Amino acid sequence: MVVHTKAIVISALKYGEADLIVKAYTLSNGLRTYMLKGVLKSRKGKFKASMFQSLTQLDIVANHRDTGKLEYLKEAKVIANYHNLHTHPVKQALVMFLAEMLRNSIHEEESNEALFKYLEYSFQYLDATPHIANFHLLFLLNLTRYLGFQPELGVRDLQYFNLLDGIFQEVSTNDYCIEGKNVDLLKSLLGTEFDALQHIKMNKATRSDFLNMLILYYELHIEGFRKPKSLGVLNEIFG
Repeated sequence: MVVHTKAIVISALKYGEADLIVKAYTLSNGLRTYMLKGVLKSRKGKFKASMFQSLTQLDIVANHRDTGKLEYLKEAKVIANYHNLHTHPVKQALVMFLAEMLRNSIHEEESNEALFKYLEYSFQYLDATPHIANFHLLFLLNLTRYLGFQPELGVRDLQYFNLLDGIFQEVSTNDYCIEGKNVDLLKSLLGTEFDALQHIKMNKATRSDFLNMLILYYELHIEGFRKPKSLGVLNEIFG
């Protein structure tokens, strides 16, 4: 079936001498994987390798055979021209980390319009904003809403947060109940917009601890989730 849809590149892996295997999150069909033959050697082809950098937003025409195998792109064009997302050193590190988190978190081959629009808006915002130090924390926290394990938004005046059940509690009931600064920061970030992030102050240690807590939260709620290899690079950048 030929499909015309928006897509966001998650990853591009070199295959052989000239081919690319591209994972993209599509508006119409969720996560799809495409084989692009000869794209790394052809100068006159309709596809350029630069079009498939992580988090690039595309308009594509693709042949979806729905067989569980690699799909094929017929047409693609960039529809969100980022200003510095792929050239700003710190944003480059964020792109690498967030793309890896998405690759480890999203597996569904079905449409999720709300998730797609969230990703679309978030990456355009990241490209435009100069306030980037805590973007990834709020992005990952908000992403849990679309992946189905958002922390409860009801009772927030309790001391503990249960990572296993995603709820605030008065007492600790298992080894995954946290308290202290991470809980206070979680309460501050829940319901916060990206524009308000610059008013939430945290140092390197606080930021790193909260990110590690978020990654554990993902590990507990996504089967087969792998801790991103780019985490160390990100910690170095923000240190």
